[in-house]
Amino acid sequence: MTHSISRRSLLGAATAGLAGAGFPAIVAAQRVKTLTITSILGPESPQARVWIKMQEEVDRRLGANRIRFNVVTGGVMGGERQEAEGIRVGTIQGSLSTLANLTAWVSDGALFDMPFMFRDEGHIGRVMAGPIGQELSAKYLQQGFRVLGYINYGSRNLLSKTAVERPEDVRGKRMRVIPSPLHIELWRSLGANPTQTAITEAYNALQTGVVDMMDFTKSGYAQLKLYEVAPFFTLTNHIWALGVMYFSETFWRTLSAEEQQAIQQAATVSTPHFNALANEDHGRALTEATRAGARIIEPDPAPWRAAMQPFWQSFAPRVGGLDRVTAVANTQ
Repeated sequence: MTHSISRRSLLGAATAGLAGAGFPAIVAAQRVKTLTITSILGPESPQARVWIKMQEEVDRRLGANRIRFNVVTGGVMGGERQEAEGIRVGTIQGSLSTLANLTAWVSDGALFDMPFMFRDEGHIGRVMAGPIGQELSAKYLQQGFRVLGYINYGSRNLLSKTAVERPEDVRGKRMRVIPSPLHIELWRSLGANPTQTAITEAYNALQTGVVDMMDFTKSGYAQLKLYEVAPFFTLTNHIWALGVMYFSETFWRTLSAEEQQAIQQAATVSTPHFNALANEDHGRALTEATRAGARIIEPDPAPWRAAMQPFWQSFAPRVGGLDRVTAVANTQ
């Protein structure tokens, strides 16, 4: 903090000197590159707060007046799909995205949504840091997305209007799903009736009976106050919601090698920081939900794993084959 203040003071003095010598003060101001960064959630969310860490880390490497992150929160510039489109063309410089969202451009990302494929967060980290994660990054780059690091939003769990404990409890239920072929076919294979509904409409859809249930992270359950209309939360942990911190490749090429290195190094520190923020948020979320009357159900995971095995067999060819799915699942 002291170092940052000191540099600002020095810059101010330098600007004043230039102005006195006949140079306009705007010359110094132009040295700052302002990047538009977006978040679909509010300023207190991990999705927004991680950029505070990024700013600190970039300032530590470049000084306080080279790169500035202007974080636009609350989905002002659209949802994840609109953010990705903006990043591709360079109108948005950076953001976070789920891998599921990016399957519109790189279908291989659906591999990481296979149910019960990951054991824990350590397993996820080893896979994404290895050859499979690097291969996926290269495919994103071909689509104009510069991946700086992988993040973990947390596991997806079931939330419902009535108690759900076993796989057969979802049969015949109207289930809100994200617009992903994997998610749609997964829940259809268990007998549910998938309904694609925007997350911004989920509360109303549950309240009015358009849907009976959905899956979501713990923090999302609390942030959107879904416990008010879906008071049962079943800890299935069936899918881990993975994502990326990514930049526009069009913009990336305008940066100097020094700036690219500083931002990449900052991201390497900031992505695990995001994961820590998200984990803290999940804990607070369940506390908030239970205080508001939500009922937390901890089911036996064995029947759920068994029920989803046929889906593994049927969908694996669309994400690289069963051998590829098994290779990820068996990564040590």
